[in-house]
Amino acid sequence: MNDTMKAIAAQQSGGPDVLQPADVETPRPGSGQVVVRTAAMGVNFIETYQREGVYSVAHPFTPGSEGAGVVSAVGEDVTSVSVGQRVATSEAIRTYAQYFVVDAEKAMAVPDGMSDHDAAALPLQGLTAHYLVRSTFELGPEHTAVITAASGGVGGLAIQLMKRIGATVIALTSTAEKAATARELGADHVLGYDGFADKVRELTDGRGADVVYDSVGKSTFDESLKATRVRGTVVLFGGSSGQVPPFDIQRLNGSGALFLTRPSLAFYLRDAQERAWRWQELTDAVVAGDLKVRVGGTYPLAEAARAHADLESRATQGKLLLLP
Repeated sequence: MNDTMKAIAAQQSGGPDVLQPADVETPRPGSGQVVVRTAAMGVNFIETYQREGVYSVAHPFTPGSEGAGVVSAVGEDVTSVSVGQRVATSEAIRTYAQYFVVDAEKAMAVPDGMSDHDAAALPLQGLTAHYLVRSTFELGPEHTAVITAASGGVGGLAIQLMKRIGATVIALTSTAEKAATARELGADHVLGYDGFADKVRELTDGRGADVVYDSVGKSTFDESLKATRVRGTVVLFGGSSGQVPPFDIQRLNGSGALFLTRPSLAFYLRDAQERAWRWQELTDAVVAGDLKVRVGGTYPLAEAARAHADLESRATQGKLLLLP
């Protein structure tokens, strides 16, 4: 392993053009850590917010928390991972680089038969879709679920997981192209956003959905409450249209004694056992051909700025990856 490596480093906050290639020191593992030689890394919206300065970061800043590759070095007290093993993670630091560091317990084994691209594209969105469907509201074949942004990364994986369970899926999308994608992934019904609550109730004989998974937030929240059955659950797991403003909690009573939760991934990866369970179910499904990981584009590491610009255009479908 060389003393220096290629990475992306932003010297200041700003637009995509602040993401420039640089020679930086190759990381070394601390106690309980491993170094991974990167095969591919995922590009996520949170990195655009960090780059812009919406979230405060120290400069020079190398983005990235998600990636896959081969373990090249292990630190003291590491017994769960060995040099030469293929791993993936969504909990690393500075993955826009030829090598990255991650805690050994957060390095998830990549099975034979799974590509580097799928391994890098799956962790963040796949684990999110899994906890939503398997834990936040544990879906069964008797349930009807609504999912917003249904053709997106989390939405597309969630549809597939829900259909494996046998649930009825109502997908919400914004364009005809995205609606076609949702149908291809298995959605039973596909709706636009305008007045979707009434349409959901029509499709459920007036009852409403058992659960609404809402990642859009501000512009969809009121309709999500209206679309949910008595004693149903609204899962607000994002805010792409803005954050839901403070509201009178008594509205949950008036809407049918609803349950409302605002989860995030960190609270569904509480220990190594939970992480391994979720990852095992996902990778088993990928290797079996039952779960399709959609890669929307690949870019050389040096073109991280172009990847960010394309992601922010919202014209892409599927995961964007950087390749070192």
